[in-house]
Amino acid sequence: MADELASANTVLKEFELLVDTGATNSFEGPLRCGVDLGTANIVLAVVDADNKPVAGASFPSKVVRDGVVVDYIGAIRVVTRLKDQLEQALGVELDAGACAIPPGVAAGSVKALGNVVEGAGFRLAGVLDEPTAASLVLGIKEGAVVDVGGGTTGISILHDGKVTFTADEPTGGGHMTLVLSGAMGISTEEAEVMKRDPAQERLVYPAVRFTVEKMAAIVKQFLSTDPTVDTVYVVGGACSFSEFAATFEKYLGLRVVKPYAPLLVTPLGIAYGCGA
Repeated sequence: MADELASANTVLKEFELLVDTGATNSFEGPLRCGVDLGTANIVLAVVDADNKPVAGASFPSKVVRDGVVVDYIGAIRVVTRLKDQLEQALGVELDAGACAIPPGVAAGSVKALGNVVEGAGFRLAGVLDEPTAASLVLGIKEGAVVDVGGGTTGISILHDGKVTFTADEPTGGGHMTLVLSGAMGISTEEAEVMKRDPAQERLVYPAVRFTVEKMAAIVKQFLSTDPTVDTVYVVGGACSFSEFAATFEKYLGLRVVKPYAPLLVTPLGIAYGCGA
């Protein structure tokens, strides 16, 4: 698994550079897109037929909450903007797009997320659950993938490369923001900015550690369904804190692995799973 993780981290570093700089990689043949409609960010990932990252873009947004579209028109506008941006950079039209949902989301919400992708001009080519999408990037055959997003904590357990269990609870990065706001006596907007600032992590993490432990408690309850799991892989923007994995590991008593650029794992995985 060490080789697979090292390979995944290399790809994630490359994808992060594309997102941060707006650069693109050369490509041949059809492209596939992953649209991650997150609670805090919308990310568009583009890969080629060999899953090589070709382009990426991100935009902060609050049009989706806990896997539910709360601003349908706003969501379409953001995804359309990102799609146009990358089409101009690549010089081609982007056709096939997939999206992902937290496990356990109602059928109506799944339909709405797909409609956003189609409304932005994509041909909907797949709907995955978020932790499973992440597992495609990490190359996981055995273990549990936990996706800690802005609004939810989702888990997929895999055996022999197949998902045997998925579940989700509404606790995520947004809850960290609320806790931090109360602890610091600042607005939620100020708390969100503070939470995202790596330079302030020493102040932030002690305030949100209890929320991280609550997430770990959720995961521990899910894992009680399968005591054979010995490794947990954490992804999602809310696990970006340097001490996050160690806190999970101490609480769960299991090996916990956090890949490079955890915020970008799921959107890249959605593109991997796009059945163009």
